Amino acid sequence: MIPLPYIAGSRVAVLGLGRSGLQAAKALQQAGAEVWAWDDQEHARARAEAEGVTLNNLYEIDWRQPACLVLSPGIPDRLPKPHPLAAEARAAGCEIVSDIELLGRAMPDARYIGITGTNGKSTTTALIGHVLNASGADAQVGGNLGPSVLDFAPVQAGGVYVLEMSSYQLERTGAITFDVAVWLNISADHLDRHGDMAGYVAAKQHIFDRQTRACAAVVGVDDAHSQEVYGRLKAAGSQDLIPISGTRAVSGGVGVQDGTLLDDIDGAQAPVLDLAQMPSLPGQHNWQNAAAAYAACRHLGVPPHAIAAGFQSFPGLPHRQEPAATIDGVAFVNDSKATNADAAARALACYRAIYWIAGGRAKQGGLAGTEAYWPQVRRAYLVGEAANAFAKSLHGEANAQLCGTLDTAVQRAFADARADGEPGAVVLLSPACASFDQFDSFEARGDHFKALVGQLPGTRAQIGRRHLSAEAGGAA
Repeated sequence: MIPLPYIAGSRVAVLGLGRSGLQAAKALQQAGAEVWAWDDQEHARARAEAEGVTLNNLYEIDWRQPACLVLSPGIPDRLPKPHPLAAEARAAGCEIVSDIELLGRAMPDARYIGITGTNGKSTTTALIGHVLNASGADAQVGGNLGPSVLDFAPVQAGGVYVLEMSSYQLERTGAITFDVAVWLNISADHLDRHGDMAGYVAAKQHIFDRQTRACAAVVGVDDAHSQEVYGRLKAAGSQDLIPISGTRAVSGGVGVQDGTLLDDIDGAQAPVLDLAQMPSLPGQHNWQNAAAAYAACRHLGVPPHAIAAGFQSFPGLPHRQEPAATIDGVAFVNDSKATNADAAARALACYRAIYWIAGGRAKQGGLAGTEAYWPQVRRAYLVGEAANAFAKSLHGEANAQLCGTLDTAVQRAFADARADGEPGAVVLLSPACASFDQFDSFEARGDHFKALVGQLPGTRAQIGRRHLSAEAGGAA
């Protein structure tokens, strides 16, 4: 656990007792702070109290008393409408911070890598951490991914915290200057929280705050909004700017052409490795992730050959095009992390005969952006709140069935794929939706999918990412 001695004796309010909020409350109490913790959900309060966290109804306090409010990322304090307690805290002059801000204040001498973007953050974050640890660095990985940052151990001199940073977290983090700030891509997401695309982009751009020439900004240039961000940073000239692309070579940066990772950081373009042979990194979207991870690790001094070795041993992440099983020749892929259409499109691009399970709580835009891959969809199985809307979108374009639940969708998809007998058939859970209509998280949704697949009858074959990539036709 991260020690927080600077806050000992202070009174701190904590609102939201999920993963990060609960750990923040425990770390603050251990540091000797007087913690006033609260959650609007009774079950969350009960769990926190059972773990020794002191509760205090924040609706009944004087907001001039706490030194700060640690606000969980999912709770709004500005747009679209501030939570009433956040509004009260701000009106009283109480500082609103995140758990990542507490980490930054506690460990000011650590090195930090921050990764943001609409898609690919988790894979890129995990890949960077894997490469750094494989090369002998003391690197810990978290933030929006994995454990709460306050559950980290203090790193030794030269150690690195590799943090996936959501737009929500970046709005409340001011103590950290990222030694390497990675911007992958940007597409419409969380617009209900940020008001519009401009607000979303502005929140993401906080990742570059306070950077100097000693720092690096690794910026994807594969979409128009990101190209604009790159142009603004280049004009300002505040930091070392490294462009990256998953689709082409880039001057002065890291690109991928025909699957080959190309290093032009020093102005002498050199091939590094063939990403098409990396089964844990399928598709051009993962090639962009690889280019970003390579650039970040190079800036921290990891030699190219060590980065390549780290890529080759990277196991991939659960819920991101994760092979679940192959039964009677039908492959099952868990891509539950695809919580928007852009992410789903990246998975659809990788397979040629798809039995697609989609739906949940839709994001703005619905299925827009997946249209190019509908010819590869043999049938679609629609679940959750978005099922009817998705059926209208797919009408006349793909055979769609309303299934209601994931249980029904898995059964029907397997029966159809097995009956069709088409080589390379893939039952793909890539929902293009948030999970919160039927599940607590995308992880819970993906775990349920894998459990359902585990109950299906039939002859099973051993399958890993390498086998699936070859069987499904590789990355597009």
